[in-house]
Amino acid sequence: MATQTQEAVAHGADAAGHVAANVGMPQLDISTFSNQIFWLVVTLVLIYMLLSRVALPRIGSVLAERRGMITSDIAAAEELKEKASEAEQAYQKALADARNEAARIIAEAKAEIAKDLQQATARADEELAVKAAEAEKRISAIRASALESVTLVARDTAEAVVAAFGGAVDAKAVETAVATRLKG
Repeated sequence: MATQTQEAVAHGADAAGHVAANVGMPQLDISTFSNQIFWLVVTLVLIYMLLSRVALPRIGSVLAERRGMITSDIAAAEELKEKASEAEQAYQKALADARNEAARIIAEAKAEIAKDLQQATARADEELAVKAAEAEKRISAIRASALESVTLVARDTAEAVVAAFGGAVDAKAVETAVATRLKG
């Protein structure tokens, strides 16, 4: 029995090897080409239908949405750029106006200070003129007083000298001599 089994196995292995050698790869078997072509066409049609009805419209809508977003973002960026430019122009104008206003205020302050200085100078000049006039009056009074004192002293001295030499004192002559001498 063991021999029979071994022979049957050997015979079966021989037969299987012979059949396998004849068959080869099933895709390359010419007898199944029509069946393979049919399923290939069916699969390609299904893939085409799936792509054209489901995947491609979704991809197209995503691309259109992106294109729209990019366009709107570019438009918004242009609008913001214009607003920034306008804001910069407004800033420059405000800065120039502020500078002009500051220059005007400075000029007004200088004019007011100059006016106040002129008024103070005029008041000081007036005060100095008044004080100078008072000083002139005092000086004139002191001169007059000094001249009188000198005249009195000179007259008294002249009278004393004439009296010391033993002469007769003529008051009118002494006064004329002193006046002549004081004049120059």
